[in-house]
Amino acid sequence: MNKHHTLNYIEFTAENLDDMKKFYSDSFGWKFTDYGSDYIAFNDGHLSGGFAKGKVTKGGPLIILYSKDLKKSLETVMKNGATISKEIFSFPGGKRFHFIDPAGNQLAIWSEK
Repeated sequence: MNKHHTLNYIEFTAENLDDMKKFYSDSFGWKFTDYGSDYIAFNDGHLSGGFAKGKVTKGGPLIILYSKDLKKSLETVMKNGATISKEIFSFPGGKRFHFIDPAGNQLAIWSEK
């Protein structure tokens, strides 16, 4: 069950998703689900995450929190000093937005609604 405002998902970027599937499944036994040619989801038996096709950028993986009320979470982070880097958008499974915290870290918050 998803808990409001807790870490819920981690998203990495990779240029070759097939290489990532092979490396992580062979190294650690992770299981993968393909979502087209630009995204693969994984589960390591404890945490879920994914790999989005693209160039790896400075800043590392995207940490994603869960929210029961996405719009209210957006308002809350803005009120507390965050900058919205991607407005709410839909993806298979729900909606999310990205924000930059006051220290410059990019995170995201998602909801199935």
